[in-house]
Amino acid sequence: MAILFGALLVLPPRLGWRLLTRPFERIAWRLRFSGQDVKLQALPRRLVRGWTDARLSFAASLRDARSSLSSAVGLTIRLGLPLTVLFVAVNTIWGFTWYFNTESWASAFYQKMAELRVDTWRAGMVDGVLSAYGGKIDKLFRVAPPGIDDQDFSFIVIGDPGEGDASQYALIERYLEIGRRDDVKFLIIASDVIYPAGAMADYEKNFHLPFKGFKKPIYAIPGNHDWFDALEGFNANFLEPQAARAALAARADTDLNLTSTGTNRIDRLVDRAQRLRELYGIQNGLQRGPFFEIQTADFALIAIDTGILRTIDDRQRAWLADALARARGKFTMVIPGHPKYAGGTDTSTGDDAFSALFATLENAGVDVVMAGDTHAFEFYVQYKDVAGARPIYHFVNGGGGAYLSIGGALGWPDVLPVETWAFYPGPDAVRAKLDTETPAWKQPVWAWIKRFGAWPVSTETLSGIFDFNHAPFYQSFVEVRVERSRKRVVFALQAANGPVRWQDLHASFKGVAGMAPDAPVEFIVNMKAPGG
Repeated sequence: MAILFGALLVLPPRLGWRLLTRPFERIAWRLRFSGQDVKLQALPRRLVRGWTDARLSFAASLRDARSSLSSAVGLTIRLGLPLTVLFVAVNTIWGFTWYFNTESWASAFYQKMAELRVDTWRAGMVDGVLSAYGGKIDKLFRVAPPGIDDQDFSFIVIGDPGEGDASQYALIERYLEIGRRDDVKFLIIASDVIYPAGAMADYEKNFHLPFKGFKKPIYAIPGNHDWFDALEGFNANFLEPQAARAALAARADTDLNLTSTGTNRIDRLVDRAQRLRELYGIQNGLQRGPFFEIQTADFALIAIDTGILRTIDDRQRAWLADALARARGKFTMVIPGHPKYAGGTDTSTGDDAFSALFATLENAGVDVVMAGDTHAFEFYVQYKDVAGARPIYHFVNGGGGAYLSIGGALGWPDVLPVETWAFYPGPDAVRAKLDTETPAWKQPVWAWIKRFGAWPVSTETLSGIFDFNHAPFYQSFVEVRVERSRKRVVFALQAANGPVRWQDLHASFKGVAGMAPDAPVEFIVNMKAPGG
């Protein structure tokens, strides 16, 4: 119980205490709006009014912090620093997990500092890159890997790889093996390149070393953890040097240059990234922003950065509209920073900005959406209420190295927003792994999950406690094969020891017609007819 209570204390507001207090808060607001609070006794009336006034003030401070550096600093210090100091002090009691670790809790403070500034930073970076290149936004963020214009080709998408430990390294052999094939042209990292805070100091161990030997271009979009250092490590490594310098300088400028990131530091970051690139033989530094597009005559891939709070700024929104227009009539695959569906729920519910983003994608006729962030593989088919409209295939592809998200396997809901779904690893495999490997001091948490489903939080909320680096590994990634010769795109699920088999998938359907249970998992989506 002590561990469970500790976990509740340190969860972000949306995941922890807010889950407990929201029903009471709603009652309080109903009383205020209806005027019924005046009928309460003195003490309850003061509690209701004090609570709702404080919540309104907090919401206003969040709004102010998005546009004011001083407000953001004051808010994050008030919210994040005391909690970080507390858990750094007691870290030696708990030992290492994602929840009870000094570096992880320092990164929680970084998140509070960064999350309110991401859109402002990103917009400034785009302006800085535009100024540096003197070009138009329509082509500035396009990348062009060779060998994809008029033939069959393949590429790899890996989500959330960057722990730099055994759970990440377990996949190396498999994606290097696939990457040696001539038809494989590039690789995309879909989220969280580097844990815990995207720092440049972690790039050698968590990125360059694990991807050494992959000889094709590597592109990436950042995850929330990559933004914790104001995207400095990401920009230095994945942007062209000219774009990286412009973006880093522009970010500092948005913060009124009240930062240690001056010209000398920018030079050191960019030069260090270039040196690592050369020493490890990595082909990255090929894009000009944290978002990008690939356009061919019949296939388009659009990668969207949704930051920490699942938002995009006005610059990226304008670029996205144009990129979707350029993709019209093509088979279109979108890689956003966060998934619409995860853990059997529609994560966009109640989030107007995030819902609007996916409405834009749906209205544009996007065929496939593949996102990381949740550390597992999940698959959903979203059918539209329009006769003859093609469904949208949603993939969660965040199992590339971070701790497993066990919320899907152990807390799958009875009622889902879609009828067709699947996930990996399945519940039996996860239970067997945790029964075998959970150490004595974590057994109370594991027992609580099995008995009470992790109430009053969710199983997914407590996933980070079980960060194991022992076989069997259930991390995964997706190989995408664009088979023009057969007018289809194939999404093949890969794991540490080879292709995942249909029998290993927990799904609402029994594989594909004609496929044996031990056949490799491959999801097939037909390409559009010309002009379709």
